[in-house]
Amino acid sequence: MIYTKKTLNKVDVEGKKVILRLDLNVPMSHGQILDDNRIKAALPTIQYLLDKNSKIIILSHLGRVKNNDDKESPDKSLEVVYLNIKNRLSLNKVYFNSGTDEKEITKAVNDLKEGEILILENTRFYDVDSKGTNVKSESKNDAKLAKFWASLGDVFVNDAFGTSHRSHASNVGIAKNIKESAIGLLVEKELNMLSQACENPEKPLVAILGGAKIADKIKTIEKISKVADKILIGGGMAFTFLKAQGKEVGKSLVDESSIPVAKKFIEELGDKLVLPVDFNCSDSIEGYWSIQVKEGANIPSDMLGLDIGKKSIKLFCNEIKEAKTIIWNGPMGVFENPKFSKGTRKICKEIYKKTKKDAFTLIGGGDSASAAIKFGFENGFTHISTGGGASLAYLEGTILPGIDAVSNISDIKPVKMEKENKTSSKKSSSSKAKPVAKKAAPAKAKQVSKKATPAKAKPATKKPVAKKGKK
Repeated sequence: MIYTKKTLNKVDVEGKKVILRLDLNVPMSHGQILDDNRIKAALPTIQYLLDKNSKIIILSHLGRVKNNDDKESPDKSLEVVYLNIKNRLSLNKVYFNSGTDEKEITKAVNDLKEGEILILENTRFYDVDSKGTNVKSESKNDAKLAKFWASLGDVFVNDAFGTSHRSHASNVGIAKNIKESAIGLLVEKELNMLSQACENPEKPLVAILGGAKIADKIKTIEKISKVADKILIGGGMAFTFLKAQGKEVGKSLVDESSIPVAKKFIEELGDKLVLPVDFNCSDSIEGYWSIQVKEGANIPSDMLGLDIGKKSIKLFCNEIKEAKTIIWNGPMGVFENPKFSKGTRKICKEIYKKTKKDAFTLIGGGDSASAAIKFGFENGFTHISTGGGASLAYLEGTILPGIDAVSNISDIKPVKMEKENKTSSKKSSSSKAKPVAKKAAPAKAKQVSKKATPAKAKPATKKPVAKKGKK
């Protein structure tokens, strides 16, 4: 699927109020960020807009908000994310508004000066009204809420790839209610990478698919099978295929409703489909102890498979060694438990080695991305997607509504486009350019160290952080 959307360098954001939708949905525990990779991924677009002296209004969700108690949780407020961004940019011109009062927010936006940033509270706070009723105004794309957010700015930039497969008020709603919109640098990079992997890949292409249920990957297998030379199946979904072959899999996870589909894939794909042949098993998912079930043997009735075995690892690695393009989505087992992490770790390492040699490698976000980071291969692949669900939807060939709603390149008036081309810098890139992360990220982007001296602070009364009690 090819998207022809306006990119950031094709819209005039100089000195304008820009509504920037980011995916700052970072994992949290007791008010502490556990992994800030999504924040780091958003920095190039933020810095680009700062360099254009834009007035930036940032929107993002953080977890799910189901009641008023959630609004009081430190793990649901974007305040800690605001502090992370403020520190990284070494700017005192970054502000946070913790409420949902429209008049207060409008005033804070109108008070913004060029080169300043205002981060608004978790968009999903609007999913619960003042009475605690779960109204889902954000999640169900409420028209009134969408129009309010759109009224805050001149231009809308969607750089939240991780939510692009959802139709929410903060992405689709704003795009439909504002005159001009574009995709940000991160989304542009994601689309370029996914397109390179799926639309015109260098062959052979090997797809590695894991996860729990076949039902979650049916469309992906159907789409990938048209371009892939080999499809390697691991994780819990492998046992549904084995069951479809008439093999005994003990207590292993089986998606009974998908057995007919598994049989169909086995018949139609033939040698293109590669299944594991041995497993590391235990009597429970906690896996305090384990046994190896060798090739040809049935998994005992009181056991369940929790990782692929040694022979399967070798089988999969041999296929990876022959590939020029590799797409990986889903772990090979319960990698969170060290006893059952070997399969995922070995596959991850083999993909890393192949990347260093000659392959284009795409990790489809979600658990695969978590595994790559956990095992120390964060920078070892061509691209690790920031959106598991969104990348999976793309692989399925599903339209991504959050991106589809953004203005098309054809919407640009010829005169304006000619003018922009004359003034564009060497760093600018078109939607068909190579991945923008290497070109479009401004050289001036600041990564703050502990020794960095922050810019001169503004008077505290200028634009204080709103009190959390104001909703």
